[in-house]
Amino acid sequence: MSLGGGRLAALQAAVSVAALAGVIWWFSNQDMPSLPSFGAAAGPLAASLALYVVATLLRGERWHRLLGAGRRSDAYALTTVGYMGNNALPARAGDVMKAILGAREADIARSDAFGALVAERLLDAVALASIFVVLVLAGGLPLGLGTGTLALIGVGLALVAVVVLVVTHRLRGILAALLVPSRRLLSRRGALLLATSVALWMVEGSIYAEVGRIASLHLSLSDGLYVMAIANLAAMVPAAPGYVGTFDAAVVLAVRLAGAGSAKAALPYVVLLRFVLFIPITLVGLAFLLLRYGGIATARAAMRRTPAA
Repeated sequence: MSLGGGRLAALQAAVSVAALAGVIWWFSNQDMPSLPSFGAAAGPLAASLALYVVATLLRGERWHRLLGAGRRSDAYALTTVGYMGNNALPARAGDVMKAILGAREADIARSDAFGALVAERLLDAVALASIFVVLVLAGGLPLGLGTGTLALIGVGLALVAVVVLVVTHRLRGILAALLVPSRRLLSRRGALLLATSVALWMVEGSIYAEVGRIASLHLSLSDGLYVMAIANLAAMVPAAPGYVGTFDAAVVLAVRLAGAGSAKAALPYVVLLRFVLFIPITLVGLAFLLLRYGGIATARAAMRRTPAA
């Protein structure tokens, strides 16, 4: 591991530990909750898993259209492989694995696959931010950020912009190639992809509301979308595999901001969300990686090769 990689891993671990410590401290001051019986949870749990299948299929279709090549079945399968890697490996290795294996299976340049990945993340960011803004402005849900926090975010974004300008100047050729798929989003096709992104996040937000029924939280669809938006925006912060700590803290914060239920119900809610959103897709992605793409050793070997032009 390079020095830069080691520092990134250390940063991710530190963020996760800090967030997880805060969650544990908060939970330690609550009465211990109990999970519902299987009979009571079976219906909403099955509905939540079915909705997550729909969201995953939409993600696979979007990835296929962003790549613009290869088999649709590979795009769908590699979507689960990417989630498996992000949930189980450090430094969002699943995204890298999805792009590299996607380039190999579609017989395209890796720069094109990584450009598609950048476009995918841009679509997610715009869709999530749009849903959050609508919920705050039209739905009356709280922003959840004080003036000081907003100022810090502004300073952080300004620093990021400066870094991007410096990097763009030095790596203009590489970045130009990576941003080609993103520039193509300024079209009718891009509008359709954004609509698909909004739709899949709406479906995922309904999962948050459905799981709330199991944990006795009073979550409407707008509340579920609100919790989902905050949790996934927090997932963009560097953290350990599975967004340990950051995801949990964001869900707890969002539930409290939405006034969706008691603090006692937040713990089983987080546990149930992790079960629905993390475990099944991780197992499915691992199965595809082992049975269809040569296993972890093959993926690592592909990731170590010099990127193609």
